Amino acid sequence: MHFLPSVCLISDETNQIIAMHTKNFLLTGPPGSGKTTVIRAVAEGLRDLSPTGFYTAEIRVRGIRQGFELVSLEGGRSVLSDARGNHGPIVGKYRVNIEDFEAFLSTLTFDSSVHRLFIIDEIGKMECFSLQFRSLVITLLDSPVPLLATIPLHGNAYIEAIKHRNDVEVFLLTRENRDSMADLITEKIRKVIDQIA
Repeated sequence: MHFLPSVCLISDETNQIIAMHTKNFLLTGPPGSGKTTVIRAVAEGLRDLSPTGFYTAEIRVRGIRQGFELVSLEGGRSVLSDARGNHGPIVGKYRVNIEDFEAFLSTLTFDSSVHRLFIIDEIGKMECFSLQFRSLVITLLDSPVPLLATIPLHGNAYIEAIKHRNDVEVFLLTRENRDSMADLITEKIRKVIDQIA
């Protein structure tokens, strides 16, 4: 169900503190497997933790996917990529709008005194063109607050190293387990919250 992590991106001191328990959870699977649906279900089920962060939604025009938008859990929105864009890095048929993405990130408040769960959908190829985003991900992973994020099955060295941190548990979403995955992750996060409370 999950991969055993073996590599760490954090300091020895922080590593000793978090070695007692895994506090970050990554959901992976092929495109279209339902990762965002699971993330949203977990966020809804853990509303009492005041989760903050964002998920990714498709932009469709007359039924055809034209890009992706970011939606914060507080309701803010921004375009991440657009097939009709004319600037930014290219991923497939899409142009990634780094400037708008980073402006969107600056509107989010990852405050551990207010929020007891951080959510990112996703730590993906498009998002990782932003150095600001990469830095934010490491900051959230190292924070005392649990992070729940989606991540591709395969990625660059940065993405693969995150999946192998020893404070991370990675779950593979499949047809067989997708109906029970939200409940499983919710239970895991509850246990972490109880341990660090």
